[in-house]
Amino acid sequence: MRVTIFGATGLLGKPLMREWTGDEIIGLGSKSADVRDPGQVRNAVQSHRPDWVVLAAAYTDVDGCETNPDHAFDVNFRGAVNVAQAAKQFGARLLFVSTDYVFDGEKATPYEVDDARGPRSVYGRSKAEAEVELLRILPEVCIVRTSWLFGSDGKCFPDTVLKLAESGKELDVVDDQRGSPTYSLDLARAMIQLCRQEAQGIVHATNTGDCSWFEFAREIVSRAEVDAVVRPTTSDKFVRPAQRPKNSVLSSRSLEKYGIAMPDWHDALQRYLTARADGLLARTDDD
Repeated sequence: MRVTIFGATGLLGKPLMREWTGDEIIGLGSKSADVRDPGQVRNAVQSHRPDWVVLAAAYTDVDGCETNPDHAFDVNFRGAVNVAQAAKQFGARLLFVSTDYVFDGEKATPYEVDDARGPRSVYGRSKAEAEVELLRILPEVCIVRTSWLFGSDGKCFPDTVLKLAESGKELDVVDDQRGSPTYSLDLARAMIQLCRQEAQGIVHATNTGDCSWFEFAREIVSRAEVDAVVRPTTSDKFVRPAQRPKNSVLSSRSLEKYGIAMPDWHDALQRYLTARADGLLARTDDD
C-alpha cells in the first residue's frame, strides 16, 4: 500500500511515520507541501499516486485560531478541501483528522459520531465545516475525531505542566472541563489499522477513560514524582480567547466496530512519561 502523509513533521505525523511499517510511506511537512496551495498538494499526490492520503496537518492553536480566523480556515478548511480534491482526482482514499471541538460540550454523556455538530470556537468551526465539505467531496472519506492529544514530538499539555511544576510554580488548573487524553502514539497505531481495514465515515479515536484538566495535571505530576502544588479552579476564573467544551468525551463505539481498542489514558500517560524521560536523558548524554 502506498500512503502520503501531510503534516508528517508534527505531533501526530512523527509517530505515524515511525509506526507505519510494511507499506510505502511518503511524509510531507509544510515546507514540502503547503496544504493551502492546491498546486503543491495536487503535485504531491500526483507524483506518488497513493492508495491512502492521511491529512494530519492542521492549525491546532485553539486560542490562536480565535485571534486569527482567516489563517485557521485557510489551513483547516481550505487546506483540507485542497487535499480532498487531489485525493479524488487521483483515486486515493482519504483519512482526515478532526477534533472533539466540533461539539458544543453541553451533552452529559459521551458524544457519538452522529451527534449534531455545534462548535463554540473558530478552531471547532473550521474543523466542523471541513468535515461537512469533505463528506460531500469524498463520501467514503474516513474522519477520525480525537481529543486532548499529547506526545513526545511537539508542544503538549503534560510537557507544559511538567516544565511549570519543575520550575517551582504552583498550578491552578480548570476542573470543569472533561475529556479523554490521547497519546499520539496510540492514535497513530489506531489510524494505521483503520486505513488497512478500508475504514470510512466518522470514527472517534481516543484513549479510554476520561478526566478533567485538573485531574490530568495532578496525575502527571504524581506519576512524574514532581513535588508541586496543583489546585482546581473553574473556567470563569481562567478566561481564554476560545471557549472550551465542558464535556468533550467521545464514545469509542465507532472504533470498536473495527475491532480496535485503545489503552486507558493512565497507561498512555505512563508510557509518554517514560519516553519523555528517556528523551531528556539522551539529550543530556549528547551534551
